[in-house]
Amino acid sequence: MNIVFVSLDTLRASRLGCYGYGKPTSPWLDRVASEGVLFERAYASDIPTEVAHTGIFTGKVGLRTGVVSHGSSMTHLPKHESWMPALLQKHGFTTGAVDNLYQLKEWFARGYRYYINSAGKERHIDGKTVNELALPWIREHKNEPFFLFLHYWDPHTPYLPPDEYASLFYGSDRDRYDRANTSMRGAYDHAAYPFFKHHHYDLLGGITDAEYINALYDAEVRYLDDRLQELDVRLTEEGLHEDTLLVLFGDHGESLTEHDIYWDHCGLYETTVNVPVLMRWPGRIPAGKRITGLVQQTDLMPTVLEAAGIGLPDELDGRSLWPSIRGEQDGTREAVYLSECAWQASRGIVNRDYKFIRTVDAGPYVRPPRELYDIRNDPEETVNLADRHSDVADRMERQLDEWVTGMLNGSKDPMTAQIEIGLPFRNRIHEILQQYGSSWSEWIRDPRRQRFDELVAERNAKR
Repeated sequence: MNIVFVSLDTLRASRLGCYGYGKPTSPWLDRVASEGVLFERAYASDIPTEVAHTGIFTGKVGLRTGVVSHGSSMTHLPKHESWMPALLQKHGFTTGAVDNLYQLKEWFARGYRYYINSAGKERHIDGKTVNELALPWIREHKNEPFFLFLHYWDPHTPYLPPDEYASLFYGSDRDRYDRANTSMRGAYDHAAYPFFKHHHYDLLGGITDAEYINALYDAEVRYLDDRLQELDVRLTEEGLHEDTLLVLFGDHGESLTEHDIYWDHCGLYETTVNVPVLMRWPGRIPAGKRITGLVQQTDLMPTVLEAAGIGLPDELDGRSLWPSIRGEQDGTREAVYLSECAWQASRGIVNRDYKFIRTVDAGPYVRPPRELYDIRNDPEETVNLADRHSDVADRMERQLDEWVTGMLNGSKDPMTAQIEIGLPFRNRIHEILQQYGSSWSEWIRDPRRQRFDELVAERNAKR
């Protein structure tokens, strides 16, 4: 058998047709869903990228590995941690990756015979580049049992799709520079603006219509969908379609202005933590199957290992998805625990009916310390019920605390350790502000685009 394991960075489940979206973002992914299994309530238990992928490849949540923060001070994942590519290589698979995560942390290159860096001179990693590297590799190794990890970044900011894709989602009758449109004001006057100014907004010009940027996200998803179709065509051309387990997943989603989050992936809301997970293996996975129960990303490792006939390591947090695929159960658990530590630090728990979130450090955002949402009746999480239904919030908070205590088993909480040295992205904004003679503590008192742009202009005038 062959395994093609595909990370779709920043892909939000609810922006795909197979998850109910009405715009044509994902015709090929929708087809894959019809040919295999789709998990409706798959969660990223740790976000964003660094911690999500660490959990996926170890089968363990961040509290188990100690990796809870994106851009964390932790530089070494212990060698004794089980790592999916290494286990597959040990059991006879030729392992390859087209990826650049090793530039974040060295452990992402472990276990590969072939590790191909997808990052070039361009600032934005394009799916076309991933395919240019991956498709020849598939042809060269088609006669070997292989595991190939592909990491596509297209839906990640900055959103820079080809013009012909953008026009699919933003018609010529609209004006993205209309000065009467004030929908960008919240983004431009946000505390995170110093980071996103250079990273995203300056690359798009003086946009005034927030819906234009949302349309660019949709365009990036459609562009990605076409690149994935090219991948599938190559598998078919090489005669690999029937004996290839194809696994596609989002590492996290994206907020598109919801909850005061402007085109980024923080907050433990459904927009960010409910991720797409699709699997296809002709003759072994029934076509058109949908799983409604709760699953999480750490379940992918034991699922792949079971498919390959490899025994599971001890103490995994993930559980195989095969019983659900076979119809023996619906999902792998009754609740999923959630964690983030990048822009802000918070933990949460989601079950079939409710989600509870406790924010420890809100970073550049304004958050209540406790949030409770009835996600069945309020899927967009617009009404915080923490005070109105305090009994439910208290019960879920106790459950969360008991889980954290049990996972730590007396050791120091790595989230606390990270907060003590500063949240990574708040530190990054502080570093940006220092270049212009300001600081985080000064900025957060009056975070306005005009004020930051004046700082930039003053420094440029002194040069």
